[in-house]
Amino acid sequence: MGRLSPLPPPGPLRTLAYATLANTVGSGLWLAGGALYLTRDVGLSATSVGAGLTVAGLVGLTASVPLGALADRWDPRTLRVVLQVGQAFAALAYLLVGSFPVFLAVAVPEALLAAGNLAVRAALVAAVGGPDGRVHAFATLRAVANIGITAGTALAGIALAVDTHRAYQVLVVGNAATYLLSGALLLRLPPQSAAGSGAPQTSGPTTAPGARRRGGPLRDGRFLAVSGVSAVLGTHLTVLALVLPLWTVQRAGAPPPVVSAVLLTNTVLTVALAVRLSRGAERAAPAARKLRRAGLVLAAATPLYAATAALPVPAAVALLLVATAAWTVGDLWHGAAGAGLAYGLAPPGAIGAYQGADGLLAGLTQALGRGLLTLLVLGAGPVGWLVLGGLFAAAGLAAPALTRRAVADRPAPEVRPAGVHG
Repeated sequence: MGRLSPLPPPGPLRTLAYATLANTVGSGLWLAGGALYLTRDVGLSATSVGAGLTVAGLVGLTASVPLGALADRWDPRTLRVVLQVGQAFAALAYLLVGSFPVFLAVAVPEALLAAGNLAVRAALVAAVGGPDGRVHAFATLRAVANIGITAGTALAGIALAVDTHRAYQVLVVGNAATYLLSGALLLRLPPQSAAGSGAPQTSGPTTAPGARRRGGPLRDGRFLAVSGVSAVLGTHLTVLALVLPLWTVQRAGAPPPVVSAVLLTNTVLTVALAVRLSRGAERAAPAARKLRRAGLVLAAATPLYAATAALPVPAAVALLLVATAAWTVGDLWHGAAGAGLAYGLAPPGAIGAYQGADGLLAGLTQALGRGLLTLLVLGAGPVGWLVLGGLFAAAGLAAPALTRRAVADRPAPEVRPAGVHG
């Protein structure tokens, strides 16, 4: 059973895994029940909820780089605890929502805290894992997060089945409570170095050499090119969560429960394979090669999905599951490679800021991709899948060359051959 569990051995990473598990149970609660609470209990229209969340999400992205940069100067553990306490209050504030303006007034600060917390979390993972273990830590926490979200979604099903005002209130309070529990677990970690070395921090702000050498990540064009390619590949998450469920029912003709089977396939394989498939992405060059493989595997899965529109339902369901298994491998290779590149191309004292910029690009492509990918795949049908596959293949193939340019532009100590001094 130890081999099947994604929990790491006792130590700081296990503590971080428990905190992640608590936090993502709340994420699952809110993902499954938040929209229904706002529409069925509060009384907002679905259009208002969608528009409000879109606006809040785009505004929230502006917090990624500033809060990531703050994690480069201060203990990311303490900063993340503070942010999670803020998120707990923001989550509770949804109990006060009774109109669209109030909803927007709650959703925007919550999105700012959430986006900033992602960048701070990346800095904390780097600090706990160290240069040689941060990608492994990232993959471990991703596997744990899938368990937490699945558990939270199942718990939300109870509130949704009861479908009363009190049940929805319990759901909102439960989500808020998971932030506080996660923050309390994080306090079991020692203060962490902001430089990502894993060494305990003494006191006060830190500014490691190279922290501001490049004028910030948003002026680092070569890094942004690599991150942009990774962000394009990252739209596979939108395909899985939004486009594929609609395709399964509308174009493949499968009954709605098949959507759950498809998503469960992704979840189970993520828990089982996330850590194993992350190996070899600790440094930029091998991470870029893994990103290339991710793009090609995702591209190879697209004609399989396209073919399901022309098959009888039983064969289409079988092919959907096979394609999703391949899609998940590409998904996991992309996650590990993207993390390895965002870490590996960042100056040592600017890991949080660079992770924030990486998250900013990923968030923008996700926001744009929801509409564009739905229109491409569901509008154009099988041809849309093939176009998407070509885009993924091109992005993956471009990654190694773009990464070589970015590595060549790094500070000399990071790229100087062994034995050369100067």
